[in-house]
Amino acid sequence: MKSLCSLLVCLSLLFCPMLASDARAFFFGGVSLKDEKEMGRKFDSMIRSRMPMVDDPEVAAYVRDIVDRLVRAMPKQPFEFKSSVVLHNSLNAFAVPGGFVYVLTGLIMNMDREEELAGVLAHELAHVTQRHVASRMERAQYLTIGALLAAVAGVAIGGPAGAAAAVTAAGAGQSAMLNYSRLDESEADNIGLQYLAAAGYPVDGMVGGFKVLRKKSWLAGVSVPTYLSTHPAIGDRVNSLSARIASMPANARGKKNDNSRFRRVNTLLWARYGDEQAALRRFADKDALSHMGRGIVLSRQNRVNDAAAAFDSALKAAPEDPLVLREAGIFHFRKGDLPRAAPLLQKAMRKDGRDYMASFFYGRLLDEHGRHKEAAGHYREVLRHVPEAADVHEALARSLGHAGDNLQAYVHMAYGAIYANNKKLAERYFKQAKNIADKSGNSKAFKRLETVYKERKEMWEKS
Repeated sequence: MKSLCSLLVCLSLLFCPMLASDARAFFFGGVSLKDEKEMGRKFDSMIRSRMPMVDDPEVAAYVRDIVDRLVRAMPKQPFEFKSSVVLHNSLNAFAVPGGFVYVLTGLIMNMDREEELAGVLAHELAHVTQRHVASRMERAQYLTIGALLAAVAGVAIGGPAGAAAAVTAAGAGQSAMLNYSRLDESEADNIGLQYLAAAGYPVDGMVGGFKVLRKKSWLAGVSVPTYLSTHPAIGDRVNSLSARIASMPANARGKKNDNSRFRRVNTLLWARYGDEQAALRRFADKDALSHMGRGIVLSRQNRVNDAAAAFDSALKAAPEDPLVLREAGIFHFRKGDLPRAAPLLQKAMRKDGRDYMASFFYGRLLDEHGRHKEAAGHYREVLRHVPEAADVHEALARSLGHAGDNLQAYVHMAYGAIYANNKKLAERYFKQAKNIADKSGNSKAFKRLETVYKERKEMWEKS
């Protein structure tokens, strides 16, 4: 929870000064949809400036597809939903006003089935569609955008640190108004269950997800969402949901779900971020995904020969799987075997044209061969999908530097430092890019960078 606590402290420090100066104050029910969208956008910017995001398309697209599937089952909403995956081991997901949805990797890694993950997300989405945060804000007599946003952070992330942040930002009386009530949680359970069923998921997914979260919290004392930690009667709610499910038609209760994509994403996350020994125990089977997962973990341990053997086994078991091809290609690229890496990455791109991670590493391979212009083309395409990927901006900057485009090279070095939250380097590269732009008269290439830099710098200074 350390990084989440740090985020909440930063939010409090960032928005408390706005209490006195922010002219956008609300009186008795003045929270509009426009205000909710503004809050969501600011919250998203802060999350991205403080927490590492997982941009792997296999993971990000999977979570986005679950959210989209649930959203399609809802009544039409006044805003679009945008999902993000946060690299953190807490078993949590939360949605904030404006339709921004965050799933922490710890939640995906500890679920057993996709419908359990979808059940937790359906509950969180229901909080947004029922405007639980906004309606409780409207009961407060006087709150600014800044105080509201910090309070939302406390509600969303939960726990003692969340409560402390909300109290610091909005005052004890007001923050109490912003905690989800038992009625809110019950409504989110029931509405979320409707979304889950309408989306075609097995309806026991929500109950299963809650049970997993409760079990994990008992066994390991891990951080769990507010809706499980703040209300002792979670057992009653699980029983209530189970009773509702039992009364549903047999065709609704008997639905099955394909968990193959869930397993792929779960494997990737455990292989990359899980405890190494625990991950190796999970990958004891002889199928392609287990071999691949074991190869990733062994490479983390610098057991290169063992990792190579595991990837060979994965390729033998699934020679046409683009994920296996990609991960094997990345492994061989990193260990310097470019002739082996190239065909694997090329085949992965042919099999899955949306896998921009394969494209990124193939771009790096081209750079190694001095084909900088071609490499830059790959990096630019990747940035169309993940515009805030610091490592991609840095790679593009190097390619542009080799090609003699110094202005764009410094522009992308600045972006890389900004999105990596490296304040000193961001300022240095920003000034160098500005100097070249001023001398060349090419302000257009610099203008967008200036906007992004100023926005991020303002967050750094306030926090």
